[in-house]
Amino acid sequence: MFNNIYKGKKVFVTGHTGFKGSWLTQWLLSLGADVKGYSLYIPSKPSLFEALKLEDKIDHFVGDIRDLDSLQKSIYSFKPDMVFHLAAQPIVRRSYDEPILTFETNLIGTINILETIRSVSSVQAGIFITSDKCYENVEWEYGYRETDKLGGKDPYSASKACTEIAFSSYHRSFFINDEDPKIATTRAGNVIGGGDWADDRIVPDCIRAWSENKKVVVRNPSATRPWQHVLEPLSGYLWLGVNLLENPSHIDGEAFNFGPNSDVVKTVLELLNQMKKKWNNAKLGEVSAHSVDNKKEAGLLKLNCDKALRRLQWEPSFTFKETMDFTVEWYKEFYREKIDIDNFTISQIYNYQDLARQRGRLWAKQL
Repeated sequence: MFNNIYKGKKVFVTGHTGFKGSWLTQWLLSLGADVKGYSLYIPSKPSLFEALKLEDKIDHFVGDIRDLDSLQKSIYSFKPDMVFHLAAQPIVRRSYDEPILTFETNLIGTINILETIRSVSSVQAGIFITSDKCYENVEWEYGYRETDKLGGKDPYSASKACTEIAFSSYHRSFFINDEDPKIATTRAGNVIGGGDWADDRIVPDCIRAWSENKKVVVRNPSATRPWQHVLEPLSGYLWLGVNLLENPSHIDGEAFNFGPNSDVVKTVLELLNQMKKKWNNAKLGEVSAHSVDNKKEAGLLKLNCDKALRRLQWEPSFTFKETMDFTVEWYKEFYREKIDIDNFTISQIYNYQDLARQRGRLWAKQL
């Protein structure tokens, strides 16, 4: 996998206790990497990080991404080869309640990483995960390209647009020599999969309710999203890291969208109906066509991923049904409470790799 590039590599992951960070950390371990994680707290209860027993498998460091001194000491002591920056305040609705925290975490946290790795000689590559919501979303039916206008109507989206601008400035100002780390940003969103228990996300909200035989109250059932399993963009992030190490000239300093095929763009209601097929006695309660408060969320958001295909030869592997099957099966296994969920998670990673290889994905080719 991934040209065997991660075996023996020292990889520093911020936000490793989160949903995407935990999946990425487990995948890196499966690829033979030596991982150190930097995160302020475990963001949910239950949590994927705890379910996978990752604290026992990596160098787990508790720290605030806004604390430059703490961050620098942690990175300097580890001397990583690569950095994956995922730490963020990731919830749109929470950003209305805590806008300052959102901007500080997402913008200043990223600047702190950039400021640190430019002075660490061991770092060869940095992958910065932002969001598809960094675009100025006018809810057109076309997918946004990496060159489209940045913006944000809510504090979360605006913070991610700011992050992209700061990244571009840093790259053009400080990452200009051959010996400097090669860096890139990634934009993906509406990632689903087993182990997500975040608040104000449709899949975790459903699973929490259905596991207690309760009904789900649905906001904005007609909202359309590019739903994708968490392993899809993570495969893009990992493959981007390989390319930054092996062929950086055409991607250094660039941004990349990672999203599903257009036939995987579905409404919230279509997502729920597919989930219900896999969960016994799943119930929907009140369905509202409007937000219950003034915390507005986008109705339509799509990405164009032609650049990732052209520059990286990356494309998604799952159908919508496969995405939903992998997601719901993980939760069903977790709530049976008789399964070794960390081994089940690893088996899903291996199954995804096998499927990607069968479908000719370049990153999944065996050397």
